[in-house]
Amino acid sequence: MRVMVVRLRIAAAYALSLLAAPVHASLFKGEELDAVANGIAWVALVIVPIVGIAVFWLVHILPEKIAEKKKHPQTAAIQTTCLLSLVFGGMLWPIAWVWATTKPVLHKAAYGTDVWDKDPHAPEEAATPATQPQLGDVRADLQRLREQIERLGARPPTAQELDAMRAELDSVQRAVGSAQPVRQGG
Repeated sequence: MRVMVVRLRIAAAYALSLLAAPVHASLFKGEELDAVANGIAWVALVIVPIVGIAVFWLVHILPEKIAEKKKHPQTAAIQTTCLLSLVFGGMLWPIAWVWATTKPVLHKAAYGTDVWDKDPHAPEEAATPATQPQLGDVRADLQRLREQIERLGARPPTAQELDAMRAELDSVQRAVGSAQPVRQGG
């Protein structure tokens, strides 16, 4: 009897399913459906990976940016760790994050500061045109020195006058960039 009831229920469900109206899974039909499917495919295959890679990269350079903002003394090493983290799929990123956000206690103990203002090993910056002496000023200084020498040619100079002229000539030479100081004695 139970088997018979189960078979009747199955038959009734089958008969009702034949009476149901057809169901559509999409709002679109025909060409419209194809265009929407193409659009979704382009988004899934092109735009999502590009955005994903950009977000992955931005997250991985975050420790580097934090270190630069805080003037961390080991910013270059943190940058290298971030770069290696990109290569190794993000495995080093937590280390770079912790390193960038912690206070460099040992650096402060060694150098007296935990901020990296200027690299002491970097070459000195070349003089810019604004810091270089003007050529006209140097020529005027040289002309003034020549006039003093002409005046001193008429009489023997004192030691103080010679020392003053040597000091002034040294300052002109430093302004021009010459490395040879004036010989002492005379």
